[in-house]
Amino acid sequence: MKLKAKIVGPKVQDVGYRYFLMSMAMSNRIRMFEAHNIESNEVWAFVDGDDEAVKAFRAQAETKRPAKAEVSGIFFDDFEGDIMRIGEYAQFCSTVQLNKAIPLLLDMRDDLKEMKGDMKEMKSDMKAVRKTTEVTLEEIKGLREDVQPGYSTNFRQLQVDVRAIKQQLGML
Repeated sequence: MKLKAKIVGPKVQDVGYRYFLMSMAMSNRIRMFEAHNIESNEVWAFVDGDDEAVKAFRAQAETKRPAKAEVSGIFFDDFEGDIMRIGEYAQFCSTVQLNKAIPLLLDMRDDLKEMKGDMKEMKSDMKAVRKTTEVTLEEIKGLREDVQPGYSTNFRQLQVDVRAIKQQLGML
């Protein structure tokens, strides 16, 4: 028995509907199956198998759908044309998905290369910052060592001056 299913709705494409239908066909042991996106709001599926399997497929197709699908209607007709073997259709789907994925993967590869270059640059910048920080810390330590003896000398002189003033005032 051959059957054509026409699924119509605002969101029947880009929701995994063809794979969903193929999975139902497989679970019903249907050996001949294919599905295609038609225009922007239709998916057509074709099945060929024994009457019981095709009827089970039809019952499932009427009541089940992918989670994100929005279906307005499902229509069934008898079909007389050729239908692919389900394994060939699965290979066809893999090719379609690879054709969609390859440009994305190439973009990701290019982005990763760019990120890698950016990370090398950041690493180099961090080394420079670290080096500058180390130099600055050494300079601060040096200044502190330079300033401390001066403070010590100034403080001693201040003590001597205070003592002299106290003596002159008769406080000592």
